[in-house]
Amino acid sequence: MLSQLPNAISVLRILLVLPTAWLLWSGSYVQALVLMAIAGTSDALDGWLARRFNWISELGAALDPVADKLLVAAMFVIFTVQGHLPLWVALIVLGRDLVILAGAVVYRLLFGDIELNPTVISKANTAAQIATLLLMLLGLCGFGVISELAISLVDPYLFVLLALLGLGSGLDYVVTWSLRAIRRASN
Repeated sequence: MLSQLPNAISVLRILLVLPTAWLLWSGSYVQALVLMAIAGTSDALDGWLARRFNWISELGAALDPVADKLLVAAMFVIFTVQGHLPLWVALIVLGRDLVILAGAVVYRLLFGDIELNPTVISKANTAAQIATLLLMLLGLCGFGVISELAISLVDPYLFVLLALLGLGSGLDYVVTWSLRAIRRASN
């Protein structure tokens, strides 16, 4: 069934997490960049297919962000362990996602269904995370001036931006969903 193609592409992206993580861990940054390009292209493709042909599904709505978050989390952990990324940045990024995940689980347990609608600040946060990781990876590829420029943008500018967006979007989610839970509980 062609309508399942976007979901299959999202599953492919999830399957790319392990080889990408392995390449990063082993210092094969150019090859990891190639897999990241494939993951990014497939992310755009599955979204376009779902919207263009109305192949939107609940499974796809869940798989797409899971694929993104798994790859992003793996990269943040590996870059932190390798010393390319400060621990405080990784703690903010990963801590935010864990708080949101825990809140979503609790909300679902208490009230049932949950609608996944990322806010503007959350989308900006995700875009900044991906841009930072891609620029870090580009910087580690050893492409001369291009790599040097990439690293100079990441540290400190994008690190600070990630911290601000991570804290801001995390707080936004906590406040928004806490208020939503209070309203639902009082009805």
